[in-house]
Amino acid sequence: MTLETKIRKTDDEWKKQLTPAQFRVARKKGTEVPFTGEYVHNEESGIYRCVCCGNQVVSSETKFESGTGWPSFWAPLADQSVTEKEDRSLFMKRTEVLCSRCDAHLGHLFNDGPRPTGSRYCMNSVALSFEKRDK
Repeated sequence: MTLETKIRKTDDEWKKQLTPAQFRVARKKGTEVPFTGEYVHNEESGIYRCVCCGNQVVSSETKFESGTGWPSFWAPLADQSVTEKEDRSLFMKRTEVLCSRCDAHLGHLFNDGPRPTGSRYCMNSVALSFEKRDK
């Protein structure tokens, strides 16, 4: 998978494209309320894309039930699909997960996931769109 040129837009441009909830989470680093996201319990086969730019970020093949209230994945679709950045907000050290194409905030990475990676990419449903695929 190759990524296109980095996408950069002003807040006003993003606001025209996104819903208020999508803008708050994806562009302003918000978080949706746990267990309220559209994809928390989604068990369909497919690809999850960044809601801002359509970049393919995670696959249903790596999705698992974490019990946290957010869709969780043990790996990104490809190493270049996401960017990881240190996040020291909320008085703690975490790893933020961003779309590598447009820098949208997708969620956070934790090291308490299942094998084979031990990773939990904890994503916000509102920052994703889902493309269903036949099994």
